[in-house]
Amino acid sequence: MIFFNKKSPKKKLSAQLVDLRLVSEQDIDSCLQELQDKSTDDDKLIQLLERKNLITSFQAGRLKNNEFEGLVLGDNKLMYQNASGSFARVYRAASLTDGSMVGIKVLRQRWAQDPETVKMFHREAEVCKQFQHKNIVPIYNVGVQDNIHYFTMEFVEGGNLRDFITIRKKLSPQEAINYTIDICEGLEYANRLGYTHRDMKPTNVLMSIQGVAKLIDFGLAGEEDASGANEAHQRAVEYGTLEKSTGAPRNDPRSDLYFVGTVFYELLCGKPPFPRTKDVEERKRPSRYSQVPSITSLDPDLPTSVVNVLEKMMAYQPQERFQSATEAIQELLEVRAHLADPENKSNPQGTPEVKVSAEQTLKLAIAPPTILCVENRSKNQDVLRDYLTKHGYRVLILSDVDRALNRIKENAPDCVVFMEDAIGAGAVEAFHKALEMDLDLSAILVLAEKNAKTKKKLQKTDRSRILVQPIKIRNLRAKIQKVLQHQLNDSAELTAY
Repeated sequence: MIFFNKKSPKKKLSAQLVDLRLVSEQDIDSCLQELQDKSTDDDKLIQLLERKNLITSFQAGRLKNNEFEGLVLGDNKLMYQNASGSFARVYRAASLTDGSMVGIKVLRQRWAQDPETVKMFHREAEVCKQFQHKNIVPIYNVGVQDNIHYFTMEFVEGGNLRDFITIRKKLSPQEAINYTIDICEGLEYANRLGYTHRDMKPTNVLMSIQGVAKLIDFGLAGEEDASGANEAHQRAVEYGTLEKSTGAPRNDPRSDLYFVGTVFYELLCGKPPFPRTKDVEERKRPSRYSQVPSITSLDPDLPTSVVNVLEKMMAYQPQERFQSATEAIQELLEVRAHLADPENKSNPQGTPEVKVSAEQTLKLAIAPPTILCVENRSKNQDVLRDYLTKHGYRVLILSDVDRALNRIKENAPDCVVFMEDAIGAGAVEAFHKALEMDLDLSAILVLAEKNAKTKKKLQKTDRSRILVQPIKIRNLRAKIQKVLQHQLNDSAELTAY
C-alpha cells in the first residue's frame, strides 16, 4: 500500500531566500547554474553563497538550522550578532532599500510572552525616539513581526567602552575627561526632557570610530513622575541600593552621576571601583558603594584636580555630589582646560592675564580648534583624521597645496599642517605663504627626512614649528597644542589690554 504525504511539499531553499530578500533572484540563478546537478543540496547552496559573500557566516548558520524567522525584520536583513544581554540581542543589519548599516535590538523570545517586559522594551524605543543628540544613539523604527519585537537604531561602528578599556587598559586624564564629558552631555539632554538613564555602565556606552561616546539602553530610564508600578523593571539593583541607603528620591539624576563616576574611574585606571558580580546580595550591600578604594591607591600620579572631580562625582551622599550633569560638565571642562595649560594652573596670583587665558582655554574646550592637514596619501589622511579627532580637534584634510591656501584665505583654520613627504618641495613655500597672510593662524611644517638640513634655514616663531620625519603622531599633536596655546595667550593679552 502506498501512502501519500498530505502536507504540501517544502518550498525550495532558493525560493525561500529570494522571498525573504536575503539573496537576489539573479544571484540565486547564478549559483544554481554553477552547482548544476547539486542544486537540490541545500548545504552545498549555503556553502557556495557564503563563499561568494552573498550571505554571512551568521546567516549561513541560521539557514543550516532551518531558522528563517527573524533573519529579515522590516526592510533590514540581519548580518551579524553584535551583543547579547539578558533581555535582548543586538545585531548589525543592512537596509534592503539603500544598503546602509543599522543596528537592530531584538527582544529574546523567552520574554516575548511577558507583557511587562514587552511593555518595557517598547517603552525604551519610544523614549529614545524623542532623543536627538550627538551623544545618544538615535532610534529609528519600532516593530513587531511574527511575535518578534525589535527596533532599529544607528549602527555605531566601534565597540562599547568595556571593550575599549580592555584594549587600551587605561586612558590619559585628558582622554578620559573627553569621554566623560560626552556621557554627561547625553545625560544632560535626557534630563532636560525629564528622563534619567538608570543603568550607567561601560557596556551601555558605545565608542564611535570618530572618538565620540554615545549612550545606549535607556530600558530602565525613569521619568520624574514615574509611578512605583513594576519597580523591579524600573530600577537597577545598584541604583535602588544607592538611593535607598542614602535616602535619595527615586529616579534622582544624581544617581546617574555616581555611576558615570564609576565609568570615569575605570577609564582613568583600567579597573572598576568595585568587583563585577552577578551576586544580587553583594550588589545590594551599601558598603559596596560607600567604601570605594581611592583611585590614588591604584594611580598615585593622577593630577589632584582630576581626583577631586572624580571623588565629587562618586560621593556617597547625593548632596555632596554634583547636583546636575551641567555642573559636572562645567567642572570637567575647567579641569581639562587647566591640564592643557598647567602654567596658568600653578599661578597663585589670579592676575587678569591668567584669568582671561583660562577663559579662552575653556572656550576652545567647548568649541574644538580646527586643524587643516595638507596630505595626499589616503592611509595617512585616515590616521591624521582619526587620531586628531579622537583628541578633541575638528580635522580638515586637503591633498592640494593651492586649494589649501585658498581655504586659508577664505576661512582660516586655527592651525595648518604641511606634510612635505606628501606634497613635495612646495610645502616650504606654502608654509611661508600661510604665515605671511597676516591671519590669526598657527602653522606646522613636517619636512621629509632627506631635507632635514632645511630646518636650520627656517626660523620658528611662537605660532609655528618645524619637524623632521620620522615623527610620532603624538609628537605632532604636542606641537599643535604648543602653537595653539601661544595663540590663546596672544588673544588673552589683547583682550586684557
